[in-house]
Amino acid sequence: MATLDEITALLGEPRFHWSDPAPWARLEQELGVSLPADFREFTDAYGPVEINEQLYLDHPGHPVRALGEKIAGWIEHWSDEDDAEFLPAPAGSGPGELLPVATATTGEFLFLRVPAEPSAPWSVGVLETDTLEYVPYELTFGDWLLAYLRGEDVTMHAHNFAPDGPFYRPLT
Repeated sequence: MATLDEITALLGEPRFHWSDPAPWARLEQELGVSLPADFREFTDAYGPVEINEQLYLDHPGHPVRALGEKIAGWIEHWSDEDDAEFLPAPAGSGPGELLPVATATTGEFLFLRVPAEPSAPWSVGVLETDTLEYVPYELTFGDWLLAYLRGEDVTMHAHNFAPDGPFYRPLT
């Protein structure tokens, strides 16, 4: 599994440094699931962030870019009868469902697949809204993010937006 140190080596030092677990506890209680540690660790380090002017990640403790509110809206959107057909599983936080956690300026949605079994690993999926193709990756969030930052083909193409290397901008 990719470590925050490997991600930081490519992306640069984080500036958010969130340490209060209360917003995560509230969000996880609302969702009924504990989110993956690598997702929480990255989000706590970098906070609401735009990566390569493309990928947007929010944080549950941020007053404006609140991850819980975003997830609730995205689940509602992807549960709509007209949009649900583009996903291979329902949007939500139940076992086997797809939890929407991020978006991209290029139209993609990033999902975490909730494990069907408690001991199974989380994985990532990306819905390309231009083609309406859902691409699953048997990668943890950290491994997927590391591949993205390296410019590997993980549906979102970082090298198109960061030809000189990955970078980020904190969002307020």
